[in-house]
Amino acid sequence: MIETLLSFAFATSILAISPGPDNIFVLTQSIVNGKKFGLATVFGLISGCLVHTTLLAFGVSAIIKESENLFFAIKLFGSFYLIYLAFKVYKSDASIILSEDNVVKRTTLQLFKQGFIMNVLNPKVSIFFLAFFPGFLFSGSISTVLQFYVLGLLFMLVSLIIFSGIAILAGVISAKIKENKNIGLYLKWTQIIIFVLIAVFILI
Repeated sequence: MIETLLSFAFATSILAISPGPDNIFVLTQSIVNGKKFGLATVFGLISGCLVHTTLLAFGVSAIIKESENLFFAIKLFGSFYLIYLAFKVYKSDASIILSEDNVVKRTTLQLFKQGFIMNVLNPKVSIFFLAFFPGFLFSGSISTVLQFYVLGLLFMLVSLIIFSGIAILAGVISAKIKENKNIGLYLKWTQIIIFVLIAVFILI
């Protein structure tokens, strides 16, 4: 149980660190507007994860009760989807582009709302949760709904810590990215390896 949760937390941390639209958005908001505004964005993004966790917990838990075969099909889909994401990362540009141009000034409340809406209305987050979470169910005796909430809250906690660190250390991080042109390449391949490992873990 503990090993599974630690593996899940480790995979989540790697994915949170890897450059993507969410953490780049947090980084640029923090650089342009300040740490407080970056943190407001973070809290909005993380709050949205609760909606996706709830949909997943009740939806997939009902499927598990109905059919073991259907649940296996979900895990199979999840594994192939993660391989697909690894391929997309492989094909993507390894450079991290920090564009501070045209970053609109907003209040902390507006940024919180924007982060929340960005997350909730993004169907890719739901699909990713569906692919990622079922492989890390950690108990045969605990309710699957409760297990999904534990995973969801752990995902939110790890992402909150890393995204908040990005917001607080925005200036240092952006300077390091600009200094080291290979950092994007390292993160790219780390992300690919993590996606493939999780896909294999789900299958076996």
